[in-house]
Amino acid sequence: MGRVDGKVVIVTAAAQGIGRASAEALAREGARVIATDINTDKLKELESVKGIETQLLDVTSTADVEAFIAKFDKIDVVFNCAGFVHNGTILDCDEKSWDFSFDLNVKSMYRMCKQILPKMVTQKSGSIINMSSVASSIKGTPNRFVYATTKAAVIGLTKAMAADFCAQQIRFNCICPGTVDTPSLRDRINALPDPEQAMKDFIARQKFGRLGTAEEIANLVLYLASDESSYITGQEFIIDGGWSL
Repeated sequence: MGRVDGKVVIVTAAAQGIGRASAEALAREGARVIATDINTDKLKELESVKGIETQLLDVTSTADVEAFIAKFDKIDVVFNCAGFVHNGTILDCDEKSWDFSFDLNVKSMYRMCKQILPKMVTQKSGSIINMSSVASSIKGTPNRFVYATTKAAVIGLTKAMAADFCAQQIRFNCICPGTVDTPSLRDRINALPDPEQAMKDFIARQKFGRLGTAEEIANLVLYLASDESSYITGQEFIIDGGWSL
């Protein structure tokens, strides 16, 4: 018997990186996983994985989210993983970048939770897992101005909803990773003037001497999705190899 046997789980940004690793881990442990993304080409790669269904979903569209969630009578777990990393200080962040970062990193969670919660209230059960970051209210990080601001907002959003829905047995927690080796990180590094040095710099600031892996984050997602964490709500889980110490 799997750790999330029979649970219906929605994962956003599941086409690659942490979202993909989480979808695969949840499916291995018996969940019915609905893996969503806007990257349909990469998403199709998951269609051969037992226990995973794929669905195009733009979490920045309220209409898309409403139509998507309406398809399900029961939802047990949601992993809001979609997000964007803007590089730069406040001086590099125009209003368009600010608005997009908040729309994808925070408002998408508002959209998802707003539609899903009525179903979970009826069930009197559910686990919602939100992707935050150590670069947030936990730790100031150079050149992560608007990203860190949005991720601090995710922590606040998570705690506020947790306080509101304890009586309905609905749990809200957020995950705060450090630097994780994902395709998104590799893309950002490769866009820099000296990618090789940039990677060395990223590794040099890690107290474990290496980057985290998507699978390590997925293991935490699996725990929070399972009944093993049934008495945990309103918490931010730091998983950063000691970077924040």
